[in-house]
Amino acid sequence: MPNNPTSPSQPNSIHSPHIPTPMSGSSESPYIRLDVISGKNINVPSRRLPAGIYISINVDSRRSWKSTISVLSSEESAAWGDTVTLSSQASPAFSVEIRASYEADRMLGSGEVIGKLELSWDDLLNHGDEPFDISFPPVRDVHPSLTLKVAVVHDALSDSLIDCGIARDTDAGHVQFAAYMTSEDLSQLNTAVEHFQLVLDQCPVSHPDHAAALTNIAWARLQGYIRNDLQDIDGITSLFREALALRPQRHPDHPISLYNLATALNRRHNKKSTAADICEAAQLYHELLPLCPEGTYLRSIVEGPNGVDYVVGGCNNLPIDASEEGIYLRRVVLELCPQGHELRLSALGKLSSALRSLFTQRGNIDDLDESIQFSREAVSLCPEGHSDPAYYLNELAVSLGHYRFDHQGKPDDLDEAISLYEEALRLRPVGHEYRNVALNNLGGALVSRFKRRKDIDIDDITRAISLYREALTLSPPGHPHRDPTLNNFAVALTTRYEKLDVSEDLNEAIDLYRESLRLKRLDQPEYHLTLINLSLVLSSRFTHTQKNEDVEEAIDLCQKSLVALPSLHPGRCSSYAGLAKAYLSRYRIQHNPGDSSLAVDNVRLAAGHSTQGFPDRIEAALGWVAEAESHQHDSALEAYQVCLELFDNHVMTRSSIISRREAATAFSGARSLPVDAASCAIRGNSLRRAVELMEQGRGQQWSLASRLKTPVEDLESANPKLAHDYLELSKLLSNAAQNSATITDRAAADRAATKYRKLTEQWEAAVTEIRNLQAFSRFLLPPLYADLQAAARHGPVIILIASQYSCSAIIVPTSGDPHHIPLSSITLADLMTLKDRFTRAIRHASRMNPAETRTDLIVLLRTVWDEIMLPIVNVLENVLKLKRRSRIWLCPTAAFTSLPLHAASPFQTRADRSKEPCLEDLYVCSYTPTLSALIRSRQMMKRRVTPSFVAIGQGQPGAGKGKALSAVDSELELVHKLVPTTANRITISGDAATRAGALQALEENTWVHLACHGKQDPTQPYNSHFVMRDEHLTLLDIMDRDIPHAEFAFLSACHTAVGDEETPDEVIHLAAGLQFSGFKSVVGTLWEVDDAVAKHVVQAFYTYMFHPKEVGVMDPTKAAWALNCATHAVKTMVPLEQRMVFIHIGV
Repeated sequence: MPNNPTSPSQPNSIHSPHIPTPMSGSSESPYIRLDVISGKNINVPSRRLPAGIYISINVDSRRSWKSTISVLSSEESAAWGDTVTLSSQASPAFSVEIRASYEADRMLGSGEVIGKLELSWDDLLNHGDEPFDISFPPVRDVHPSLTLKVAVVHDALSDSLIDCGIARDTDAGHVQFAAYMTSEDLSQLNTAVEHFQLVLDQCPVSHPDHAAALTNIAWARLQGYIRNDLQDIDGITSLFREALALRPQRHPDHPISLYNLATALNRRHNKKSTAADICEAAQLYHELLPLCPEGTYLRSIVEGPNGVDYVVGGCNNLPIDASEEGIYLRRVVLELCPQGHELRLSALGKLSSALRSLFTQRGNIDDLDESIQFSREAVSLCPEGHSDPAYYLNELAVSLGHYRFDHQGKPDDLDEAISLYEEALRLRPVGHEYRNVALNNLGGALVSRFKRRKDIDIDDITRAISLYREALTLSPPGHPHRDPTLNNFAVALTTRYEKLDVSEDLNEAIDLYRESLRLKRLDQPEYHLTLINLSLVLSSRFTHTQKNEDVEEAIDLCQKSLVALPSLHPGRCSSYAGLAKAYLSRYRIQHNPGDSSLAVDNVRLAAGHSTQGFPDRIEAALGWVAEAESHQHDSALEAYQVCLELFDNHVMTRSSIISRREAATAFSGARSLPVDAASCAIRGNSLRRAVELMEQGRGQQWSLASRLKTPVEDLESANPKLAHDYLELSKLLSNAAQNSATITDRAAADRAATKYRKLTEQWEAAVTEIRNLQAFSRFLLPPLYADLQAAARHGPVIILIASQYSCSAIIVPTSGDPHHIPLSSITLADLMTLKDRFTRAIRHASRMNPAETRTDLIVLLRTVWDEIMLPIVNVLENVLKLKRRSRIWLCPTAAFTSLPLHAASPFQTRADRSKEPCLEDLYVCSYTPTLSALIRSRQMMKRRVTPSFVAIGQGQPGAGKGKALSAVDSELELVHKLVPTTANRITISGDAATRAGALQALEENTWVHLACHGKQDPTQPYNSHFVMRDEHLTLLDIMDRDIPHAEFAFLSACHTAVGDEETPDEVIHLAAGLQFSGFKSVVGTLWEVDDAVAKHVVQAFYTYMFHPKEVGVMDPTKAAWALNCATHAVKTMVPLEQRMVFIHIGV
């Protein structure tokens, strides 16, 4: 719109009160319509950034017209498209001016003249009706120009300009200021300022032009400051700040006011280096940029070297500030550097460092993950020929290998960090200024790998120490990196001493720590680490020298570290652990009970310090367990409980099933935790607690995965919305876990892990909300004994506990308290020996003639009967009065999982020549991985559907996948005949028995018979598999399926029910996987099966399973009884090792 007051009905014309004689060329009409189209090469003489450009046409001293204000483009052009009707009778000539406006809204004065031309009417009309250009005098050697178009018209509209003193003084100020900018004559600046001051005096705070008046005088004074003609930059900045306050968001002049204040702050920072100025300027530009359309002159200036680039450079030179304000500033700076910006690389590095520093202060893994994300982008942006690409490689590696690995314990992070450090070291050859940094960092990662690996690789620690010795020679006294090199070198020596007992390392490490400590300032972030490290080695030396000053100094150092750290700092965990070690070392020598109590108090604090990562807290808790057991401290049971909870939480952070197992097996001493915890509870006469701890610690992998499949029918009745939200989150979490397992790209894996963690937090919040309901207060919490006893509803469950402290059994009866049976005649070592002997005996039996007596096996099974099962049977018969042929469930742990307990037999003949009954004569035996698994299977039995039966066989696997199984096809035919015709029966074999075909069949049928090769993977049990025609059908494939209506599976394949040696208490095998996916009743195998012989067991089993008197009945709960009958029935046809290979799992 025009900026001057106009007649509402006649906005764009100049009207004269009389019409003189027409001028030449305009005889038809005294009116001319002028179209102002566009302008180019528009430079402001004073170089001030205009709010816009407008055109002024002046016919005489009283009559003028102004176009709308057009935004100047980055190409220094403007477009209007305005039209004005002029009277050619008012004057023989007129002037055209290009002017800069410094207000986009209400103008104060007429702005600054960029160019002025005097024209006659003939000058216009000579161009006809085509657009034409007119050129103006040059500004800085460039001629501005306008594109116009004219036409003669017969009527006109009127317009007028109201002039005033304020406008005249403003215009005069602009003229003088433009002259000053050209001539650098200080008197002209002073005159300009005087004019602008007069205007300001006439525009008080309440005046609509007050902000414009402030801006004019402030801008003139700022240019004087820049040229060192004026000095009051603080006053100038205050004027701009006041103007901005009067032009809030959505005000047309808000963007230009943001720019003006930011420019003043930049100029003050340039001379005074005030951090607050550059930080505020960054935030102003951050607000300004979205208000500047692409292609505008304002945006080009803001994005230029004196705008955003200057601010980004200034902010990147500031020290790292991990406060909320500091992080916010770094985010602002990064947003000022979009993709392709030359300063984005450094902005990424600074934000990444700030987030990592924040992580070290509060231990929030989200901060570190985000830091790593930005570091990865920085590494990807580092161009070839960059002055120091190793810097960004090192930064990423430090975050991965030092911070995230320590916090989460993921081996992939450490491996990637070592690879990055190796590349960084290659880029910093001998003679490079920062080679010592690369040596230091790689050495630290190698030390970490040496400490965490179970198999000691001496090459890592040897190389690390060699790297540190080189780094130390490159960091002589006075070198800025000598302090960290001393500390890190000492850590390496301490680690070698602890692992390999190299005694001379201890004193050298102490000397290095002391020198490092002398070089450190009290306010250095790493100060507390050196205090703790020195404390730890002094405690170690005290155990050898027994010099009291060592342990007293160790205690004092840790106490100092606690004083130096705020209450939530993650590092306090190490301080508490260091104090615990010091007090414990003194207790071992001096036997003061007070030291023992102080050690427990501090290790309890270490294990419970929530801002530290789980690995360090677990290590502290495991140490607590070991010492409590060693000294029979009454906190032992508490220590076990804390350990189990920490393990559960730690493993839950991993998205994939395989990574969960890696997390569970990463800690030495953790393998026996569940059985040792139960043994501790038994020794404390707390049998119910022993059952609870055993259940909490065993089958952790299954327990975590089954949480996402927990039935919620009761919850759906009580709170349908909450149940729906929980189920949706469980589905999302399960899908995220499955998807993450297939990701190989490290950056993508990081994003998937972050997504999984966020979903986990939402899921846990939903679980907490459910627990707030009165009837669901223990939803998904470790079950209590009263809950677990439901597993014994149809017969007692016998938990066999093999601990380093004691071996025993606990019988969970149908009702009442559990019964403890000490197995005092057998130890864990005996069980391990027994297991090895069984392995050899079975291997030997497989090579024997079927008719030969299996003497070795008989001896071993008699041992199992006498030492293990007979004491249990005595309680079942004499205490619980359990009837013969009743059902019992065996729940073996640790070394017990490798023994065929169900086949235990006295192998004795009575005086009347009758045989002493064996376990399977007395009872119908089943196994269960955990009590919860059995309970869950029974709960799912409530939802039965019409049964369907599929027999899957693969006797001709692909090349290299095992020998042909000649009896498979006949076994499938046999099974097909024995299954009731009322069931929907299908057979899949040969080329159709593929991985995909088998998976589809598992999902679509309720009963399954599998006859093929089975393979248990001893190193990675989740890769255990059935051999199909094309690809393996793995345990992971099976676990990924949810088949709630599945009922029964017979696995006529080798090794389908034997777990791995690494985590026997996790019971990770194919049969357990099928039970987890939904099959309530499973027959599996403990070792290799002879398919030709096994066919007899299969025939007998299905004959009993589908009795002729029960036509059409398919009851999976009969499977244990049918297997028991079958193994008795084939005694004369099937050798002992092939009868006892089959076991039943489930309901």
